[in-house]
Order: sequence, then C-alpha cells, then structure tokens
Amino acid sequence: MAGASAPKRQDTRKFFENLSGAGKSIAVLTSGGDAQGMNAAVRAAVRMGIYVGAKVYFIHEGYQGMVDGGDNIKEAKWESVSSMLQVGGTVIGSARCKDFRTHEGRLKAAHNLVQRDITNLCVIGGDGSLTGANLFREEWSSLLEELLQQGLIDEEATQRNSELHIVGMVGSIDNDFCGTDMTIGTDSALHRIIEVVDAIMTTAQSHQRTFVLEVMGRHCGYLALVSALACGADWVFIPEMPPEDGWEDNMCQKLSENRADKKRLNIIIVAEGAIDRHNKSITPDYIKDLVVRRLGFDTRVTILGHVQRGGTPSAFDRILASRMGVEAVLALLEASANTPACVVSLVGNQAVRLPLMECVQMTQEVQKAMDEKKFDEAVRLRGRSFENNLSTYRLLSFRKADSELPNGEEEAGDEEQIDSSFNVAVMNVGAPAAGMNAAVRSAVRVGITEGHKMFAVNDGFEGFYKGQIKEIKWGDVGGWTGQGGSLLGTKRTLPGKHLDKIAEQMRIHNINALLVVGGFEAYVGLLELAAARDKYEEFCVPMVMVPATVSNNIPGSDLSIGSDTALNAITDTCDRIKQSASGTKRRVFIIETMGGYCGYLATVGGLAAGADTVYIYEEPFDIRDLQANVEHLTEKMKTSIQRGLVLRNENCNENFTTDFIYQLYSEEGRGVFDCRKNILGHMQQGGAPSPFDRNFGTKIAAKAMQWITRTLKESYKGGRVFANSEDTACLLGMRRRSLVFQPVAQLRDETDFVHRIPKEQWWLKLRPLMKILAKYKTSYDVSDSGQLEHVTRVRPKDNNTSTAI
Repeated sequence: MAGASAPKRQDTRKFFENLSGAGKSIAVLTSGGDAQGMNAAVRAAVRMGIYVGAKVYFIHEGYQGMVDGGDNIKEAKWESVSSMLQVGGTVIGSARCKDFRTHEGRLKAAHNLVQRDITNLCVIGGDGSLTGANLFREEWSSLLEELLQQGLIDEEATQRNSELHIVGMVGSIDNDFCGTDMTIGTDSALHRIIEVVDAIMTTAQSHQRTFVLEVMGRHCGYLALVSALACGADWVFIPEMPPEDGWEDNMCQKLSENRADKKRLNIIIVAEGAIDRHNKSITPDYIKDLVVRRLGFDTRVTILGHVQRGGTPSAFDRILASRMGVEAVLALLEASANTPACVVSLVGNQAVRLPLMECVQMTQEVQKAMDEKKFDEAVRLRGRSFENNLSTYRLLSFRKADSELPNGEEEAGDEEQIDSSFNVAVMNVGAPAAGMNAAVRSAVRVGITEGHKMFAVNDGFEGFYKGQIKEIKWGDVGGWTGQGGSLLGTKRTLPGKHLDKIAEQMRIHNINALLVVGGFEAYVGLLELAAARDKYEEFCVPMVMVPATVSNNIPGSDLSIGSDTALNAITDTCDRIKQSASGTKRRVFIIETMGGYCGYLATVGGLAAGADTVYIYEEPFDIRDLQANVEHLTEKMKTSIQRGLVLRNENCNENFTTDFIYQLYSEEGRGVFDCRKNILGHMQQGGAPSPFDRNFGTKIAAKAMQWITRTLKESYKGGRVFANSEDTACLLGMRRRSLVFQPVAQLRDETDFVHRIPKEQWWLKLRPLMKILAKYKTSYDVSDSGQLEHVTRVRPKDNNTSTAI
C-alpha cells in the first residue's frame, strides 16, 4: 500500500511485463444468448490484448461470423471499444449458429482463422458456446491437415498455426454455469427483476393483490431464488427444488396466514422451468387459478420475459467482466500446448481459472440429477453460492408456529438444560447504508426461528444509553428488504462516554447478545465495549458486527453492505454525465465521490464508469502526476475520443481540491477540450438497495445470528451467559472466498484509526487494471492469478467459519 514501506518481494511476485503478446493474434467473439456486461468483457480483452502488443480481432455475429469470414472478422483498434462499457447486450453481435455444429462449418471457420494467423480465441457465451469452442480446439490439427490436403493453406501456415488456445468467459443471465459464483449478466438481470418487483409492490399494496411473477431460468432457478430472497417473496418455484406433493394446500395456507397478519400483498415468483415432483410444469396461470379458486384473492400474472436481458449493465457486471477480460488475455498468453481450455471465473471475490470441460461436465450433471429426480444432488452440484441462497431462503421464508419454536430446550445429552430463551439486541451504528434493513430483517427472523426474543435498539449507541429498546416481532420487519437507509435509526455516537448507562440498559432488558450492523463507528464501538468487559460484567456476552457502510472501509472485510448500491449510483450518474455532452465538443468531467479517506468508491466506480484517472488518498500523487495525466488525456482527446472522466475521492489530498483539479484541466486542455465539474454528494448514500446488497445483507446477518446462537450455548454456564474471551466479540467479514468471524481485538493492528481505513486493501490491485484500460503504461502484479484450479466436487461439510456469498 502507498505510504507503507513494505520490502519489495520482487522474487515471489510475477509481473506481466514478462508476458508479451507480440506476434500473437487474438480474436474475441460473443455467442449464444446475450447478457449485459458482455461489452465490458470485449472492451477489456481488446484493450489488454493491444496493450501487450498482440493483434486483436473482433468476430462479429458469433460462430456464424467465424464460419462466414470476410468482413465479419475485423481488426480492433483501441478506439473501437470506446464508450461501449455502458451499453447492454453485445455490440459485436451474437447468433445461434447451426453451421458451426457441422464438420464443414468448422472447417470453413478454421480456414478463416488461419488466413489471419489467429490462434487465440476468447469466447464469451454460455455452456453451449464454450463446449463448441472446446470441440473446435480438439479437432484443430485434423482440420488444418484437411485444409492442407485440399491445398487451401500451405505447409508454413500449418506450422505457424499449429496450436489453438481457447479461454472462455461465461456470459449468461441465468447463472447456470458450475464452477463460477456469478456469470456475466446475472447481477444486471436481478436489477431488472427487482426494479419490476419494487414497482409492482406499490400497486399490489394499494389493491391488496396477489402477484405471480415469471422470471427467466429454464433449467436454473438462480434468478427466481435470489429475487425471492431480495424482495421477501411469499413463495418461490424453482426447477432444482420442486415442492412436496400437496404444496397447493401449504401455499394457500401460507398466503391466507400472511393476509390475516395484516400483510396487504403477496408475491409469488416462478422460474420458467419450474416443475413439481412428477416433472409436470408449474405455470403462472395454474398458480393464479389456484389462488383465485381456493382463496378468492384478486390475482395478477406478470411475465418479465426479455426485459431481463436488456438495459445497461450494473456496476458489478462491468467490474466482473472487466476483471475477467483482462484475466482471459493473461491466460491466453500463458497457455501452452498441454494446458486445457479454461474459463476465467469468480469465486467469492477472487478471479480463478478452471478447466472448461470440468465445468461443462458438472453443469450437465446438474441436469442429469434433475432428470433422475435427485434434487438434493442437483442443488449440491450447483455450488456453494446456490446452496447458501437456498438455505437462507428456507430459514427466512416460513414463520414457525409458536408451538414449533425451540423454547431453549437443548438436545438430549448436553450437560446443562437451558430453561429460558435468550434476549438478543439488534442495532444500527454509523451512517445509513442501503441494505441495513435487509440485514436487520434477516437477523430478527432467524433469531426468532432459533428461539430467541429479539430486541431493536433505535438510534445506535445514543438510543441504547437513553433506553430506546423494545421487543421486535416477526411481522414488524415485513417489507424491509427493499427500503433504503436505516429504519431502526442510526447515529455516529460512540459508546465510550456512556458505558455506565449502556451497561444499565443491558441489565434492565437482560440482553444476552448483541448484533451491530454498521460502519467504522460500529467497529470502534465494539472495540470499546469489548475493552470494558473487565469493568462491566454486562458486556461479557457474545457480540458480533456486520459491516454496513457505503465507503467499504472496514478492516476484516473485502465488502460491506451498501457499497454496491453506492457504486451503482456513481456508475449511473457518470453514464448520464457523459451522455450530457454527446453531440457537443470534446469535454472532460471532474467528478468527486464520497468515501472519507477510503478510495474504494472512486477506484471501483472509476473502473465501472470507464474513468481516465482516479485520484485517491491511498496512492499519493504530486503536481508532476497531475501534469502527466492532463497531457495523457489531451493526447487521447486528439483522436476520435470525445469524452474524458476524472474521479476524485473527497479526501484524496487537502490542497489538490476538486476546484484546483478542475481549473488545472481547464487551463491545460484549452483548445482541445473544455471541463465541467460535479460533486456527487449524498445521492451515493440514498436509494433502494441493489439486489447484491439485499442478498449480501440477508445472508451475512443470518450467518451472524447463527453464530450468536452457537456462542450463547457455549457460554451458558451456571444459569447465565458469560463470554469474555477475545473470540466472543467478532466482526463477520467477507475475506477472498469466504465469510469469516474475526475477533475485533485482532483487527486493531490492521487498522489506520486516524484515516479510518484498513492498512491493507485488496481493491488497490484493481488500480493497474483501470490504468491499463485507460491506456497508461503500468506494472500489473499477476502473481495472484494464473494457477489453473480444479472444480471441487464433494466438499467436506464446511466448518462454521466459511461460506460463499
């Protein structure tokens, strides 16, 4: 990290300067159904390819273009991918191609590639497209042999093009590809679905209606499942988990219970491939007729259809696709004759490479398991992310009758009987962040399901010491997932000065555990409470914090609730700002983002919006850097590029203010471009939470609540709860591939308290990526990527500390 004098470990790290693409030709194509974010992947692959000195070609119209050749295969220039980042679909076209399935078609395709010396293919598509690419690779030498015999190519061309390398990126809104947590387009499709559900909820609320929504997913229920989780749907139908026989009665009973519970609307989500236990399809109309016939509810059906494939890509999809595009080019440069064709994908928060055919085989096994009615097996093969979504949905969706709730009875064989339920308090601390309410809802419902009595603390630690604490029930948190801000109320007050009163309130309400959802103040507050355990016995209870802040500046977690929503706000606004200048002369925008001293929003927002330069506190810069940036932009603006985007984190430098940078660029760019400045401000904190934040908040809070239950059982001795070890005051964070509980005391050394940021931040690795895509020469550490892994099959039952998001 900038500022820290870490010794340079040159020997262990591998930089890609050693990887040259000189003399190589790479072709990029998109195939199969389109998905938002494909353009970002194309842009990244093209620019990275050109950057390393390779020749890059577009193949228009997918495999059809490869077979037809001619103008369908064109060389790509740096400018050819300019301003396509924010466009949905695929600019280079995609087609489903019958010809490529025939031997003759593949022979023509091989001929067209050899004529241009293209031996590296970057394929963006679904499992069908990737399987086709692999077959093509396996036949490559025999196809060349055939072309040579027919006299279409000479011996030298055969030698030059003897090896074909293939790297795939999965572009599919269904997220139906095994081995990867998220495919390109899935997050954007969820955005479309949630926008529709949020809109439908207001009209359903007015008329007390039931809505049945059909979402895409012929063979995979991911979209249906996650959107049900994100909007708190009453019922969901997915192909991997057909309902038990007699589901009609269960569903109708649940719908009528919800109505009796003062809930004015019902939402039922159906995947288009939904089936029952006998492989009979379940259609929205069947469900509608059932509800009308049995319950007489006013019911409407909405089929989302191709809306889900459309619209601009979300911030997440742009970043995912940009990271994958660059990784794909690196994989092609490192490929040798004996490396299998691979796909680049994301597991947790880490880019990985996996053998293409292993993923395809596993994806096909899911279908086979479903055909054989081995549904649990199908869910397991879908992977950790899918399994977790499903178990969280099951946990939250069914309100148990009071008779079913565990009233503190321990399993037989435990030394001690626990005779009372525990009291668990939930609170928000710090600034509001979108997704906090989803986390609170999840915590409250999981807590109630686990037999606890849940208490809500209003207005953070301030409300705590003033005694603003009351019991919160299942129905009180209905409809919370889609609400922005903090419904409990939140303040930045720290507990340090009010420990006496807080301890007293904990005693009065007999609070046995504490769940804090919040930002940096929540972390510092938890440290203060844990440090005061010696003095106050009341604080000797399990305490856990779930990070929620737009700035994403919490040590111990790569991501925090609310930052995805903020990134989308920044990205959308940058798109609009860029568009505001279309048709006018060349223009550069200087945009200031939030984040305190943490440059996450500026950097990752810059990557998603296609910024030319991003100024942040973590990477110090001086007047010479500013000068170089202006010159770089001026050169770029002399070509066909019309617009420039410069992002500045609010606290990146006290003297180089947004005004200063604006004036500098205005003066230096005179005659080439003019400047405008925008300060984005609090719009980054507002708005309805994005699907990612709703889902992340829901899952991470459910996990935190389960930890509280376990820790309470472990620390219940002699009729009371007593927990004062370090590991009973934790922060639950996302670390690379898993969710991990970390004692807050151990995170102290990882924190820069003056600037309220972690000392090491993973996203700084994305900065070179952004610079490369903006045409800067830079050094890019690739030691983190590059190892080919294998798809894991049967996993050992994962321990309680790690899980996928």
